[in-house]
Amino acid sequence: MKKTKILVTVLATIGLVLSCNEDSLELTNPNELSPDTFFANQTQVQSAVNAVYSNLQTRGLYSRHMFFMMDNMSHENGGNNQLEADKRQYLDFSFDSSHGAIGAYWESCYRGINKANFVIENETKINEILPSQMSDDLKKKAIGEAKFLRALFHFFIVTRYGDAPLVTTLPPDDGTGPGKSPSSEIYAQIIKDLQEAIPTLKSKGDEENGRATKGAAQALLGKVYLFLEQYDDALTQFSALNGYSLEDNYFDNFMEETEHGEESIFEIEYNDDFGTSAQWNSDRSGQGPNEATFRGQEYGFNDWFNVFPSDDLLEEYEIGDIRFEQSFYVNGDTFGPDGSLTVDAFPSNGGGNAGWAKYNNYYKDANEDQTSGINFKYLRYADVLLMMAECESMRPGGDQDVAVGYINEVRERATLAPLATGLSQAEVFEALVHERKVELAGEQTRFNDIIRWGIASTELANTQFQAGKHELLPIPQPEIDANINISASDQNAGY
Repeated sequence: MKKTKILVTVLATIGLVLSCNEDSLELTNPNELSPDTFFANQTQVQSAVNAVYSNLQTRGLYSRHMFFMMDNMSHENGGNNQLEADKRQYLDFSFDSSHGAIGAYWESCYRGINKANFVIENETKINEILPSQMSDDLKKKAIGEAKFLRALFHFFIVTRYGDAPLVTTLPPDDGTGPGKSPSSEIYAQIIKDLQEAIPTLKSKGDEENGRATKGAAQALLGKVYLFLEQYDDALTQFSALNGYSLEDNYFDNFMEETEHGEESIFEIEYNDDFGTSAQWNSDRSGQGPNEATFRGQEYGFNDWFNVFPSDDLLEEYEIGDIRFEQSFYVNGDTFGPDGSLTVDAFPSNGGGNAGWAKYNNYYKDANEDQTSGINFKYLRYADVLLMMAECESMRPGGDQDVAVGYINEVRERATLAPLATGLSQAEVFEALVHERKVELAGEQTRFNDIIRWGIASTELANTQFQAGKHELLPIPQPEIDANINISASDQNAGY
């Protein structure tokens, strides 16, 4: 049975921010409360925090465009003939600053950031709520959740755009947006937010499913340190995680009925029972019921089937790796209710030889629909183990055998033979590149990995990827047009 989730459909809808150039903060709810009279009780505080989570569910992010962006640019996907042009542009790197979905990604993040800022800047009002109506611990936790989410949205921005606006206050009355800040300053703020959030958040076992926990903040902070190559600091955070372990069954990470299991650290929440009426018009605002993702329908081999796992990805798997059969369907596999149907779909109309099983409902249904309620795993323990292996291998004085031990924990579940000890640092790195590719396939991690490792030109050698350009996305043209503090000269190189 699906566990209870946080309902992130917003009671408070906070308008943005940068690209929209709106006059100020806009807040609406059924009682028509204004920002000046908000934060009078625990329910209002929670509704404002919930509104921040809702921006993870926009079509600009996890409901649609983000998985195409990250999986296509990494070439974990190939495109079938009917794949829409804006999504094919990720495959051939032909996008520019007018790309609508890249703009939706940018604005979804900054709307989320400003919703978080609305909570954080009203900390004084929140603290004035009587303890009989809201405990001090819950007040601190609300601010901590907002800081975790502000850090997460800024991380989405800095990894894809580099230097960008750092937004820690609400927009001025004239709607003027800030200029670009160096990525180093954005990372510093992300670290600060997470460090402040960690002591205020609950552990996973004590928190409602779907909310940020202490472990989620520690794992994200460790990931940020890893991206900055601060390996000892990253290991400190990863080593502090408690209560997480690998699922016995790899596929449990990708089914609706087994969400929030022992491997899960932070998930992007979906539950179509909560409503989907805003699914097509929640492109970037996060407003309205948008509690489902298009992922199943878009990737489903028996449905829209717009993309398929690339041959390069399929060929990466070792013989006997159970993750292959739990990640993909090939001809002859069974699917659907009671496994009563047989796959006979490949090669596809674009040349694919397999279809995705991860995050698809074919383990229980014959067909997908547009309202998949399967959560996305943003952070899970297998990812942490592989990040720990990388940190141990790369840190000064690191023990390569310890690093191999972390990798082997992941390989053991995949029923693969352990790697030998005594490997060199270069050999451990090669093993890590392989293991992250197959363990985290289709989870929007590989493109960031190959960029931060500096191997994108090699890994994407047969694509139109251009070094010095495509490591970053273009700043959306509507932002340049609307924000007087960002001009064409601020555009990322090559665009």
